[in-house]
Amino acid sequence: MTFSRSPMEFQDFILIAACSLGFISLCKTCIRFLKWVWVSFFRPAKNLNEYGSWALVTGSTDGIGKALAFELASKGINLVLVGRSPSKLEATSNEIREMFAGKVDVKGIVIDLAKFSGEKISNMVEDGIKGLDVGILINNAGMGSPYPMFLHEVESEVLESLVRVNMDAATWVTRAVLPGMLQKKKGAIVNIGSGSSMAVPAFPLGTIYASTKAYMAMFSRCLSLEYEKRGIDVQCQVPLFVATKLIRRLNDTASLFTPTAEMYSKASIRCIGYEHICTPYWLHSVQWFLIQRLPDALLNWYLFELLNKSRKRRMEK
Repeated sequence: MTFSRSPMEFQDFILIAACSLGFISLCKTCIRFLKWVWVSFFRPAKNLNEYGSWALVTGSTDGIGKALAFELASKGINLVLVGRSPSKLEATSNEIREMFAGKVDVKGIVIDLAKFSGEKISNMVEDGIKGLDVGILINNAGMGSPYPMFLHEVESEVLESLVRVNMDAATWVTRAVLPGMLQKKKGAIVNIGSGSSMAVPAFPLGTIYASTKAYMAMFSRCLSLEYEKRGIDVQCQVPLFVATKLIRRLNDTASLFTPTAEMYSKASIRCIGYEHICTPYWLHSVQWFLIQRLPDALLNWYLFELLNKSRKRRMEK
């Protein structure tokens, strides 16, 4: 016995199937949007003190690193600040002690991440944190080119420093801190990445910077898989433009989509311990969503023109 459908029945079936798929797609979109709203505005931050009583922050005397240090101190977490300038480290430490008098301890470690070898950096960090319950590590130290430029225009010393600060230093500092976290089976590692390596298809005239930040994203993904079952949360935070010295080289200042370091740090702290890759500041995630809807060719053309104009202005000075 055989059954057959009339053309009208078949059309009805196709219409019902299409409506069902459309409804499912709409539901998925709504769920993703509600999740984003929850994560961006309502999800409670983790109790960072449960990781440990101390946090180590590299690049802690300027920009995002300094803002993060103050934000951590406001949570009652003691700080190990890593920087290359003794005077800046002392000034930042004194500011924090004065603002949070009697509430937190602050210790400084002077390391020029661009000049010391990886093993030397690791040994200095190990000595500096000996006996301290370091539960949070924030690899924030980063370096960019003096201004946008073609690869052949980057001086060899600058190129080497970019690789050392943005990749090598973070790797060796992490290696120095991990044993203590493993011993107590808990900890949080935050690596500050960049939208230049993930939000756009390419970042012309900033090749080395973007490439080293791409390393930080993969470094974080791999570490999170290696250590998540051992109580250590590893995360790469991917900001877009933040009003720091690095961004001001592009003549960009604080605006709706370019928050101050203090604004970004508040969002950053709320994300620690959650997603392996995240964009903490909510308007950055909106901007990222919009960017990814544009054709790659258009983005590549726009970024090249924007950065090349900045390069020409700097070369004319």
